[in-house]
Amino acid sequence: MLTLTHRYRIYPDSALEQQLIQWMEICRGAFNYALREIKDWCDSRKCPIDRCSLQKEYIISPELKFPGEIQQLNNLPKAKKEFPKLSEVPSQVRKLAIKQLHRGWEYFQERGFGFPRFKKYGQFKSLLFPQFKENPVTNLHIKLPKIGAIP
Repeated sequence: MLTLTHRYRIYPDSALEQQLIQWMEICRGAFNYALREIKDWCDSRKCPIDRCSLQKEYIISPELKFPGEIQQLNNLPKAKKEFPKLSEVPSQVRKLAIKQLHRGWEYFQERGFGFPRFKKYGQFKSLLFPQFKENPVTNLHIKLPKIGAIP
């Protein structure tokens, strides 16, 4: 299987630029929420059983499994009902934000250091559109889902 990846510099007008920034902030929120689930799960497994403090430690049911990539991706449609802003962003873009987190988590597991960090405002700088129905590139424009043609 051959995968081609292209990177394009786009020149949106100010209204479209604000929309893209808003999409990046929504993806950043999803990324941070998923990271919080992972961090809470890890913190609940840290304390020794004989010295666990009820006031300072996270207590989560031991039956609760690690919030893996598949589970978090399956929870996105449910979260869309709770947080309607998530529906503004194309679903594949949201999914790739979660996949990006889990790629960082796997890299952390391999190396043993470099735990994924929360993203602050403005640190989420890219949106990934993984597939298109037809070729999105025309002469001087690229056609993105839910946006249209951008120079």
